Amino acid sequence: MKKKNSRIICWSTAAVLAGSLATPGFGQEFGPVPKIEVNEAKAALGKRLFFDVRLSGDAAISCATCHNPEKGFADGLPLAKAYPGSEGFRNTPTLINTAHKASWFHDGRIGTNLNDVTRESITETYSMNMDMRLMQERIKQDPVYVEMFQAAGYGEPSNGSVRKAIPEYLKTLISRGSPFDSAKMSPAATRGFALFKGKAGCSSCHSGTRFTDDTPHNTGVPENPEIWSNPLRHITFVTFANFLGIENYMNIRRDVGAHIRTHKVDGSDIGKFMTPGLRELTHTAPYMHNGMIGSIEEVVAFYNAGGGKDPNMDARIKPLELSAEEQTDLVAFLKSLSGDPLNGEEHVWPEKINVNYSAIEDWLSKKN
Repeated sequence: MKKKNSRIICWSTAAVLAGSLATPGFGQEFGPVPKIEVNEAKAALGKRLFFDVRLSGDAAISCATCHNPEKGFADGLPLAKAYPGSEGFRNTPTLINTAHKASWFHDGRIGTNLNDVTRESITETYSMNMDMRLMQERIKQDPVYVEMFQAAGYGEPSNGSVRKAIPEYLKTLISRGSPFDSAKMSPAATRGFALFKGKAGCSSCHSGTRFTDDTPHNTGVPENPEIWSNPLRHITFVTFANFLGIENYMNIRRDVGAHIRTHKVDGSDIGKFMTPGLRELTHTAPYMHNGMIGSIEEVVAFYNAGGGKDPNMDARIKPLELSAEEQTDLVAFLKSLSGDPLNGEEHVWPEKINVNYSAIEDWLSKKN
């Protein structure tokens, strides 16, 4: 126990020196995820936009295509779909609680500005491939949007307001009703929580109300060979890697992760990925940045065996030596962090969005 405490104290001291105590999730007490105050009119507008396929280049997909409320605002696939004609190379993360995140995407390449996150997701060629100037003109032709933008205080529809409204909607996606938060954990889950904080050492990275330190780590998760064997996935990775300055991107066969942020010459940052939050795990399988682990039980077994094999693996990843019963208890605790599905009218646009509205009469003489 003394050794484990010294390890945590050492890590905490390093974090203080690095100024990371300001990072959301670090050093916080466990408990319910705080709600975020929202503007209801803006959030309602953002909700409709989130489910509208017209925000993609060929009007084929919406934000909800990959972030499906029935799948915990993930998609249930190992690797994400992408804009028609391409395929993704990472697992789709849940959007629940992400308005609290310190940085976005599995590599953490975008910070807390949800406006930037929304812009990249809509405009990136392999995501929704939308020219926002065209998007603005599309939504200006929809009389429902004209009214909703006005009611939200944005004036006429604009791409800048879209980038504000969708983040307002994301603020409503907050976990609720979990056994952990309502003090209704089973005896097995209660024992698992003690293991989580103690013998298993999970809380050294999975801390705070969302159970994440919002920091990248390498745990040796194996590469997903589908990324390299499927040309549609590989070309997406190549496009991404070229844009973000990854060296030798045509020949490498691994996802470098947070290396794109730090580009260490010795490559010691290759293979680091952001610590995921542990909320809503029962709704969001499969797991890891590349979907390589299919169940919570398998995740626990992976870490119990000491993680994977990687020269850059975090030194804290060691065999846990948990018994079969202890692993079962830890799984029970992790499952207790999942709450009520966010798939009702409060979070899902309730009506089919009519995209066949009538053209504006005498549109050439109308003010644009």
